[in-house]
Amino acid sequence: MSSLKPQFREGEAEFNVPAAGKPCKTWYKVYGTLPHPQNPPLVVLHGGPGATHEYLDILSELTRLFDVPVIVYDQLGNGRSTHIPEKNGDVDFWTVQLFVDELHNLLNHLNIHDNYNLLGQSWGGMLAAEFATRQPKGLGKLVIADSPASMKLWVEAAQELRKDLPQEVQDALNKHEEADTTTDPEYIAATNEFYKRHLCRLDPMPQPLVDALAWTEKDPTVYFTMNGPNEFHITGSLKTWSVIDRLPNIQATTLLINGRYDEAHDMVVEPYFKHIPKVRWIQFADSAHVPQLEETERFMQVVWGFLRD
Repeated sequence: MSSLKPQFREGEAEFNVPAAGKPCKTWYKVYGTLPHPQNPPLVVLHGGPGATHEYLDILSELTRLFDVPVIVYDQLGNGRSTHIPEKNGDVDFWTVQLFVDELHNLLNHLNIHDNYNLLGQSWGGMLAAEFATRQPKGLGKLVIADSPASMKLWVEAAQELRKDLPQEVQDALNKHEEADTTTDPEYIAATNEFYKRHLCRLDPMPQPLVDALAWTEKDPTVYFTMNGPNEFHITGSLKTWSVIDRLPNIQATTLLINGRYDEAHDMVVEPYFKHIPKVRWIQFADSAHVPQLEETERFMQVVWGFLRD
């Protein structure tokens, strides 16, 4: 893959959130041309919740190779968007609806709400599914990548995957979770063993992914409140989240993606395939949770083929 990136511009969208108690803004980056004469823009939703866009910048390859405008942004609470650390632990503030509203606001700001496609990765796919169940105007195609349809299934899958870890790693995870000492270096080291298998199989881990995940430590407000200490020990407000019963409401033609070694195991992805009316599912054989980084060339071809059809 070429290291040359297409032209881009950055900007900020003012986002009125009265409960925040201060002005808020959403930072974004646009690759390619808006408006485009043929290709609707692809709006990309990052994971976390509480990570940032960097590990999805690679999707600018769609702009370089196929002239698809691509928009990435940092969701409220992290990265270059407004931080609200005083709302740490406030489950009434950090809601799925807040991020749905933010997406609507960004689409309106960019004047693309009448014609766009959406790709959500991990938590971003959960958010994209929530958004699509509301049948928003202008949504063309939907890509849900490496995302659970319910957190109950996510936790069940994680427990199964943990059984394949070395026993000493399992013991360390269990010990610190029971003692609520999940910031202990031993626990973090054990967590990283899980990540090497089921988050990203590339060694070393690509810097854009390191950078995006680092934000969950620099400002853990959103990640801690909605998720918890890590990818598989869920203690936050999303613990009981599920979109399964609303998936038949999604009208957009949908592409479902996961990796063979993904923490978004087949069992957590399957409800999307079962309940979304127009859907196809493609698995990446050599990937864990970030096939856009682990199998970049194939990922771009698959997504472009779907958008083009």
